[in-house]
Amino acid sequence: MDDETAEIELLQQNLNKTRQISKRMTSILDSFETRVAKLEKSILPLYTASQILNRRRSNIDKTLEKIDDVATREEDLSAEESLILRGPQAGQLHLYKEAVERLNANIAFKAGESAEIAKIADLVETGAKRLVQLYTKIVAEGSSGPTPTSDRINTSLLSLPSTFPPTLLPTLTPIVKFLRGMPIPATHPSHPAAQGIARTLMDAQRGFSDMRGNWCVKCLDAQGKRLVVRAGTSDVDPLQTGREFGEWVEIILATADEEHKLLQSLAPLPPSSSAISSSYALFLSPILRLFNSVLSSLVALMKKNLQRYSFLALSAYEALLSQQGQFELVLSFTTDMGAGGSFSSSKGAGGGAMVGDKSGHDILREGLTTLRSLCLRSFPEFLADIKLAALPTAVGKGGVNVNADVSTKVLDFTIETVKYISKIPEVEGAVSAALLALGDGNWKMGEGIQVGQKSKGGDAGGDESENVVLEHFIHDVIQTTITSLQTISRPPSRRPAFGAVFLLNNVAYLRAFLPAALLAPPTVELVQSNFRTAKAGYFDSNFTPLMQAISDAPLSSTSNTSSSLTSLGGGGKSGQVKDKFARFYELFEEVVERHRMGRLLDEEGVERERKVVEEEVVGIVVESFRRFCVKAGGKGKNTQKYIKKTPDDIEAEIRSLF
Repeated sequence: MDDETAEIELLQQNLNKTRQISKRMTSILDSFETRVAKLEKSILPLYTASQILNRRRSNIDKTLEKIDDVATREEDLSAEESLILRGPQAGQLHLYKEAVERLNANIAFKAGESAEIAKIADLVETGAKRLVQLYTKIVAEGSSGPTPTSDRINTSLLSLPSTFPPTLLPTLTPIVKFLRGMPIPATHPSHPAAQGIARTLMDAQRGFSDMRGNWCVKCLDAQGKRLVVRAGTSDVDPLQTGREFGEWVEIILATADEEHKLLQSLAPLPPSSSAISSSYALFLSPILRLFNSVLSSLVALMKKNLQRYSFLALSAYEALLSQQGQFELVLSFTTDMGAGGSFSSSKGAGGGAMVGDKSGHDILREGLTTLRSLCLRSFPEFLADIKLAALPTAVGKGGVNVNADVSTKVLDFTIETVKYISKIPEVEGAVSAALLALGDGNWKMGEGIQVGQKSKGGDAGGDESENVVLEHFIHDVIQTTITSLQTISRPPSRRPAFGAVFLLNNVAYLRAFLPAALLAPPTVELVQSNFRTAKAGYFDSNFTPLMQAISDAPLSSTSNTSSSLTSLGGGGKSGQVKDKFARFYELFEEVVERHRMGRLLDEEGVERERKVVEEEVVGIVVESFRRFCVKAGGKGKNTQKYIKKTPDDIEAEIRSLF
């Protein structure tokens, strides 16, 4: 218990000490609080004054920073302005691009500073103009220089005379890419320079189209003029000129297609249907003007002498007709306008390419219509010329009088008929289509044929009907030619014997040179039948008197020659034999002389016909004379003295006539 009492007393003592310490601490804290309150009351005015000073110091620092920033920015803007105004330098396009991009960034982050934004926008627009100047300079360099001088038409796309130089593309392509990234209303509607830049780029794009169009015309013009000059040259086949016209049109279309691709890749404005179509229409206008001019010159030439240039019209029509689809496709690039496009052309339906008041579609349509009408006219006019050659006062083509009564030459219109028909396969499509449009038989104008009647071949759209109409036309041409030849071969145009040789020469020429593939069976039979008839007429007029002279019938007493010979030879069988030999030799000399004056089948290429006639003449005349000589040998001992020329001599002389 004593221990516990002692511990309690100890605790009591410690508690008292704690109370005393607590009182003293409380007194100290009260005194400290009083002093702090007094200190706060004395320091508060100083604190308030220092806060005001701090704010003033902060404002001064911010002002100084702003001044430094403006000064730095003015120095940077001055440097950018100097770079922009100097323009892009060779090999430093990236520096120019970075400067313009920094200016655009300044505009984007300084929306509230209108005066400074306007100045920066002017610099951006100036930068675009400087880039456009460089762009235009390079395009002008690629659209100038010497034009091709070769006379040879070449349709290879790799050798088109107007192709843009590939060496300039590495320089031009980065500029185009940069220009397409410039702000325009379509991509940056709030950019203050967007409208001005768009106008600049559109002017550059129009300039590109104008330069490329004029350059292409400059390159194509020489070949176009050459076509017109060659068409008027007498030694150039009109069919070849028509084919060259087709090749020239093909070059135009290939050039237009290449230039459309070039415009899409090098146009400074971002590709869009409206911008490209408008610019492409501008490019096509001078080319269409050139095409229209050349075609008009060729048409004027055809109208002056349609028969000479009928195959020029046919081949040109076929060439243009075959390329109509590609032509329409090229023209469609100019009318593919976006609805409400801001760059649409104001001319033409849909903004297509225009030449004066005509659209490209009008020019193509009128060209095809004019050529087609010339083709339709050429068929009846060709037949009319053949008919006119048979008139008594006619002068054949080339100024040769077809009424010379001893002339046996192949006439020009016969040769022209063969040439005409032989050329048809090269333009068969155009000929068949035109004949079908004209109507079966309507080429026989003035012979009671109703214009516009339906084709005999059936449906107007079928290949079979075109073939039938073509066969009918060729048949009528050959029949008209033969009819005219028969008219010219008759008296008084020709002496009968010479007329027979003349007719045989001309009909044999037709038989030898007409292309068999184009002749229908009735036409082949027409030619063969007239050849047989002409051959029979030739035999009858030249060799029938010979056969009559050595026939068993007595010589006619009405013949002056036979009368004189009878009186000289006396009567009886011996006198008759002598008279017949004399009459035969006299007539044979006339035949030989006649053949020397008018050559028979003397043209190259009629060897087969010449051989047929030669063998038949030899077979008839020589064999008949040989039989006569055999018979005459049994009628008297002195018969041999009447034979001045043996059958072998007669045969050799006859063969020399061919």
